[in-house]
Amino acid sequence: MQASITNTTARYGWAMIILHWLIGVIFIGQFVLGFVMMRIESQRTAFELIQLHKSFGFLLLGLIILRVAWRLGNQAPALPPSVGALERRAAPLAHFSLYVFQIALPLSGWALVSVSTLEIPTMPFNLFLMPDLPLAESDAAESFWSATHWYLAYAGIALVALHIAAALRHHLLLRDTVLRRIITPSSGGE
Repeated sequence: MQASITNTTARYGWAMIILHWLIGVIFIGQFVLGFVMMRIESQRTAFELIQLHKSFGFLLLGLIILRVAWRLGNQAPALPPSVGALERRAAPLAHFSLYVFQIALPLSGWALVSVSTLEIPTMPFNLFLMPDLPLAESDAAESFWSATHWYLAYAGIALVALHIAAALRHHLLLRDTVLRRIITPSSGGE
């Protein structure tokens, strides 16, 4: 049977699988890039890494909005019967939290560059000028958004680590289909 782009009752389709893994890699990569760019000594290299970080931040924001829209139009596969009642209630909350963090984090970064008194333009992947959010520039606002972005990043990466641990628990300990359904796409006949 041919793999489906949409979800079935048992598995995710290609669209959700690609978005899931692409967003996951970019999200983790952004955390690593953010960590490195703030600790590098060369100002030129740091500036280039910051521009790259902003570019991937806007890409991440677009992809997560697309993912949420796709998710709203495609029912998620049912959890296997082996998943307990508490976990059935916690899973939607965990996924919702991931979506919130993955939207809030790039938005807080956008707010940070928008309020910066340095007024450095943002050009995602050097393709176009991204307008700033309509926020007042000030050192105080920059400090606020910098701290917010930092805290969201660490909370978000902790949430991702929890998500990965839960997926591995399902795959390695419980040996159910929770992880496999986001790796192997659905087929039209499922």
